[in-house]
Amino acid sequence: ASIYFNFNTNPLEKVDFEKLNFEILDFTAFPLLKILRVSDFPSLISMTLTSNLNLKSLDVSKVPQLPSLIIPSSILETLRVDNLPQLTSLYCNDKQLNSLTVSNLPNLGSLFCFNNKLSSLSFLNVPNLEVLHCYNNLMSSLDVNNLNNLQVLICSKNKLPLLDVSSLINCKIIDCSENLLSLLNVNGLVNLKSLKCDHNQISSLNVINLSNLSFLLCSYNQLSSLNFSGLRNLSSLVCSHNQLTSIDMNALTSIRYFSCGYNQLASLDMSNASNLVFFECSGNQLTNLDLSNSVLLDELYCSGLPLLKTILFKNGSNESIIDISDNLSLIYICADDSQLTQVQNLIIQNGYSNCNLNSYCSFTPGGIFYTIQGNNNFDINNNGCDLIDPIFPNLKLNLANGRNTGSFITNNTGSFSIPLQAGTHTISPVLENPTYFTVSPATTTVTFPTQASPFTQNFCVTPKGTHSDVEISVVPIDRARPGFDAKYKIVYKNKGNQVENGGVNLSFDDAKMDYVLSSSVFNGQARNQLTWNYTNLQPFETRSIDVVFNINSPMETPAVNGGDVLNYTATISTAHTDELPSDNSFTLNQTVVNSFDPNDITCLEGATVSSAKVGDYVHYMIRFENTGSANATNIVVKDVVNSAKYDVNSIVPINGSHDFYTRINGDNVEFIFENINLPFTDATNDGYVSFKIKTKASLVTGDTFSKNANIYFDYNFPITTNTVTTTIAALANQDFEFGTYFNLFPNPASSYLNIETKADIELYSVQVYNALGQLVLVQPQTQNTKTIDVSSLTTGNYFIKINSNKGTSNTKFIKQ
Repeated sequence: ASIYFNFNTNPLEKVDFEKLNFEILDFTAFPLLKILRVSDFPSLISMTLTSNLNLKSLDVSKVPQLPSLIIPSSILETLRVDNLPQLTSLYCNDKQLNSLTVSNLPNLGSLFCFNNKLSSLSFLNVPNLEVLHCYNNLMSSLDVNNLNNLQVLICSKNKLPLLDVSSLINCKIIDCSENLLSLLNVNGLVNLKSLKCDHNQISSLNVINLSNLSFLLCSYNQLSSLNFSGLRNLSSLVCSHNQLTSIDMNALTSIRYFSCGYNQLASLDMSNASNLVFFECSGNQLTNLDLSNSVLLDELYCSGLPLLKTILFKNGSNESIIDISDNLSLIYICADDSQLTQVQNLIIQNGYSNCNLNSYCSFTPGGIFYTIQGNNNFDINNNGCDLIDPIFPNLKLNLANGRNTGSFITNNTGSFSIPLQAGTHTISPVLENPTYFTVSPATTTVTFPTQASPFTQNFCVTPKGTHSDVEISVVPIDRARPGFDAKYKIVYKNKGNQVENGGVNLSFDDAKMDYVLSSSVFNGQARNQLTWNYTNLQPFETRSIDVVFNINSPMETPAVNGGDVLNYTATISTAHTDELPSDNSFTLNQTVVNSFDPNDITCLEGATVSSAKVGDYVHYMIRFENTGSANATNIVVKDVVNSAKYDVNSIVPINGSHDFYTRINGDNVEFIFENINLPFTDATNDGYVSFKIKTKASLVTGDTFSKNANIYFDYNFPITTNTVTTTIAALANQDFEFGTYFNLFPNPASSYLNIETKADIELYSVQVYNALGQLVLVQPQTQNTKTIDVSSLTTGNYFIKINSNKGTSNTKFIKQ
């Protein structure tokens, strides 16, 4: 049976039905109805109240078949729902309810009574309620103790001073934010996935071992500590605006969204936050922030940190949002190379004039990376490389991945370990003299992560043919100062593929300095000369001799003053015929100084060079000194090569004060002293690197080439060295007129050229250049030389250059 009240305007305001057998009740015709009571309807399955917008009181009880109840009236004040065993859902939200009685509803699964004026809410015999939304009321009391099957509790925006949820063992979601709670006990709610309790007065919260918890919002409370042990699935954590002094993040390996701003945090260990996407830590007492392992980070908010000095987010991720405003103590940021321009703009926008930016907080790519490693050996017996073969140091490896290219020059140990990002990489060894050797393999390709990391690839260098080739250079370890000792390092190397024996000679002006000591006992000493013999110099072996001189003071005769130039010529000879004699002789022209910058760059050839150096190597030395108050862990010397003047691909490291390796990317050359731990005490705080690089063959007489470098000590601003400029002269400036001391005859000459000494002068070496300025003949150790064999030269014009104790001079001659 059904009953329909279909009058358009029924004046009834109160209806009371009891003990009827209707199945359907439709009160559409009662638009003025205010009070309705329906009781003891055993067959009722549908009740329509869609037009009863003035209903203020509703009592529905003992209706065993009614499955749901929807109440559209927005001014309902009182609702009693009792003994409806088939009712599964009740929607009474967005009313004016100040009273709600819910009892004897054994199948009720969902109750939505939010946005009302309820002051309390309790339940009697509602055992299967799973979802309760009662937020935005005026409740000061909520009893959910008997709701053992409750899975969702949303009771936010009330006035609850207490909330007992200890019996909600099946609950997955609790939102009790914006109440007056001072305590909340969720201990043992192991099924809980989401907990919102923000904007309360909670001083203690125990969430230990809630292993299913993935979302926790507890901001705007009075929490002084939080323990996250056992929260392996927590992905979102918002605990801002509390009184937290520390947070242990080590257990939160799944964290993706983390906001901890406006606490009292002095430190945060984020090393395990590899899944972090959003991070906010503003308004704390942090001094350092390291997000290097947060490879997925997209949004970073870390403003208003008055003590923050360093931020490290070299993590391989290109963050879309970076807020570093209002951090007035910030002095260093480490970011990925791809973001340096973006971050530098932020530094400028925020006016951080004392903030340094680079990517040198680590020497691996940001984010996930892989490693190729190996050893380089010289196959001295031509039977394949094995463990007894010597190492091959400073091997250059070219790297290409289809998008970018670069180079890595290994250190002196012959081993290498190169970090690479995902992708396919081709590694090719490059030799300074490729005609002397073959390398196996000539190239290798590795794809990460398809292949396991670290990927090991050794390179074996085998001699090809018979080639004798040695070189020498002089590195001024100290600046030359009047009256002080100065240390020099003679560096000689076997670049060929034969074992070498021979001699090393150093010529100097004995009148302007006194020999003090050398690291190796000399085999011969004469006026202005020191000589050492060497034996068994292996292919690609480098040796050095340290020599110390005391430079004359201005009070001695002859006086040495600041601005004077001291000349040192080192030569090397070998029992074999050297294939490249031009680097068997090296002249260091060192300017005397009275004071100096401890971080500088020097062109060892001096302020002028001959046109012979066009397209040939010039040598540089960069010094650095730790003047700080602690050891320098890492030092990077960065040289941005002017590609119009130099060939960056020709660079060859010669010597360094400490172990280093070289990284080349485009025109950027970085000499990396990783873990150098350079002391700050004056006796041991110095270091240097020396290298050679070819000038461009397009340079002409009158051109200049210049260099400077930036030196990075850990997180500090780079120190920019002086700029050293060298001019290409016709045959370099000469110190005296040739004819004053020498006669040269016959000129023209066909076989032999005679040198006659006219005054007291001592020869060190003789060099012959062709008309293009190319060195074609070297004769070292010419103290007793009076004749030069020029028979091998082709017909044409030549220059002869003499190095002596009085400096250098040159003149022309003709070969017939």
